[in-house]
Amino acid sequence: MSPADEDRRERAVAALRRAAFLLERAQASSYRCQAYRTAATVVEGTDAARLGSLVAAGSVTDLPSVGARTADVVARTWAGEPVRALVDLEEQAAAVDAARTDPGAVALHQALRGDLHAHSDASDGSTSVQEMVLAAMGLGREYLAVTDHSPRLRVANGLSAARLRAQVQQVRALAGAVAPFDVLTGIEVDVLDDGTLDQDPDLLDELDVVVASVHSKLRMDAPAMTRRLLRAVADPRTDVLGHCTGRQVTGRLRPPSQFDARAVFEACAEHGVAVEVNCRPDRLDPPHALLAVAVEVGCELSIDSDAHAPGQLDWTWTGCERVAAHGVPAERVITTWTAERVRARGRRGR
Repeated sequence: MSPADEDRRERAVAALRRAAFLLERAQASSYRCQAYRTAATVVEGTDAARLGSLVAAGSVTDLPSVGARTADVVARTWAGEPVRALVDLEEQAAAVDAARTDPGAVALHQALRGDLHAHSDASDGSTSVQEMVLAAMGLGREYLAVTDHSPRLRVANGLSAARLRAQVQQVRALAGAVAPFDVLTGIEVDVLDDGTLDQDPDLLDELDVVVASVHSKLRMDAPAMTRRLLRAVADPRTDVLGHCTGRQVTGRLRPPSQFDARAVFEACAEHGVAVEVNCRPDRLDPPHALLAVAVEVGCELSIDSDAHAPGQLDWTWTGCERVAAHGVPAERVITTWTAERVRARGRRGR
């Protein structure tokens, strides 16, 4: 195995992962995105000399889970040629970025330091914690909170207390390896029907970030939902109120939950709970009318991607545009703070 072949293999893996990232960012189908990520993993695990032989024979598709398109990326990268598919994706991404000219949104995006809501393949994300962290580093972030789901959300493979404890150890070890980038321990914990949080309270006390979100009985009547959210917000372990209305604005449409927004947001301001500005294109939560109420009553905000794949970490642009439309200064957005300040904030009252 020659160093040149090893270098070619590394470039091929990087090209496949970059294509996956750009596809995820552009909201391509999960199947298409995963095809590139799976191919990257297979290529990375293939002996470089063997890979060179397959390229020379035009037989890269002999590798498992490598199709014609991903094989073409490998072959062209190996030959030092432009990869047309990747060039097209880069041009499309550049055009989207060039259209983002709102000064307030640009300034806010530049001020972002981290992201407090992201998922890995430990629950319903598509990649490992390590890949999510590498993507966040590539975007120039300073930290990322790993917030996989809690046990009740079985459809999302929510983490039991034992699995979460194991992940906490993994995250802490990874944080030491990637310093000065910081990886925060966290959870997106379900708000149960009565407003309690779906995880061992002592374990929640150990985490850096607790995002509390409603995922069930979203059509609960408004008074009951208000009581449910008020109890969750009053829990000293709650740091961020996640996607507060639960609405879906694309795909399988879902109307927003009904509750007394002023009462809930006033409670957030009182208890120091940030209101999440969820950047997923299918959520865009809270709606502008509710976001205006949160701003009016003095809430801090958290612009979060709710990413389930590396490329989705770059969806924070949407949140910056939405927050900038309400004239919110960067200081009130906790994801512009340092990791140390976020940690200190999260441990208040615990």
